[in-house]
Amino acid sequence: MNAATTRPEAARDRILRATMRLIGESGVGAVTNRAVAKAAGVSLGSLTYHFPSQADLLRESLHRFVDDEIGRITARLEQLREAGIDPDQAADEVEKAIVGFSYGPEEIANLELHLQAARDPEVRKAAERSIKAYDQLATAVLTALGIPDAERHAPTVVALFYGLAIRRLSTGDTTASGTADALRLFLHGALAQPARQGDSAPN
Repeated sequence: MNAATTRPEAARDRILRATMRLIGESGVGAVTNRAVAKAAGVSLGSLTYHFPSQADLLRESLHRFVDDEIGRITARLEQLREAGIDPDQAADEVEKAIVGFSYGPEEIANLELHLQAARDPEVRKAAERSIKAYDQLATAVLTALGIPDAERHAPTVVALFYGLAIRRLSTGDTTASGTADALRLFLHGALAQPARQGDSAPN
C-alpha cells in the first residue's frame, strides 16, 4: 500500500480526533471548519470533502471515540475474563482501568456530545448508537460475571458509569475514588436478585 492510498484515511482520523479535542477543551461551539482544519493540520477543502456538514463531523467523531473506547475496554475485560475474576475483583480492576484511560478532553467531549444529542436530532442518532453499544458491552460483562437478568441490569450499569464520569471530571478526581465501591454494591445487589419470570437466565 503506497502513501497516496493511506493519506485520505490519515486526514480523516486527524480531523475526528481534533474535533473531540476541541469539544473537550472549548465546547461544541468551538467546532468551526477553520478551527478543526487548523487543529487537524488539513485544508478546508479536505475537511469539507470528508465531512460536508457539521452534523456529519459531530456524529462521526462520537462514533470514532465510542468505538475506540469500547475496543480498549473489551480488550481489558477479555484479559480479566480469562483470569477468572469474581465480582469483587472485577470492581477493583474496572476502577484501575478508568484511571488508566478515562481522563482528558476526549472524555469530556464524549459526555458533551451526549448532552448535545438532546438538542440536535442528528447527534442523537449517534448517541443512541453509542448507548446501545455500551449497553451491549455491559450485558456481556454482567453475563460473564454470572449476574442474573444481565440485559435488564446493563442500562443501570451504563448510567452509573456516566454519572461517575461526570462526578470525576467536574471535581478533578483523578483517582476514580468510589468507582469500585459503587460497582461492587451494584453487583452484589444484582447477584442477590433472582431472574424475573419469563427472562432467560445466563448460561
